[in-house]
Amino acid sequence: MSNKESITVAEAGRRGGQSTLEHRGIEFFREIGAKGGRKTAELYRELLNEFGKRGGRPRRPALNMGEGDHNREEAGRPSGPPPPPEL
Repeated sequence: MSNKESITVAEAGRRGGQSTLEHRGIEFFREIGAKGGRKTAELYRELLNEFGKRGGRPRRPALNMGEGDHNREEAGRPSGPPPPPEL
């Protein structure tokens, strides 16, 4: 490996992505991104529906909360969305 330059995994990935962009174009990335999104929705439809019903992806509990204390009221935060701004 004395004649080859040493690069990080991140740099190798960046170079590979750049090369793919040059050869296939931006539309290729749009297509594979959409394809991945469709597959994720297909595999996790029920889970994503549940996240939506709860107002989005669940957040981690605050660090000062004890185990099992996942209630927002107990954490000192309101349980619903924030009130609208006053005009």
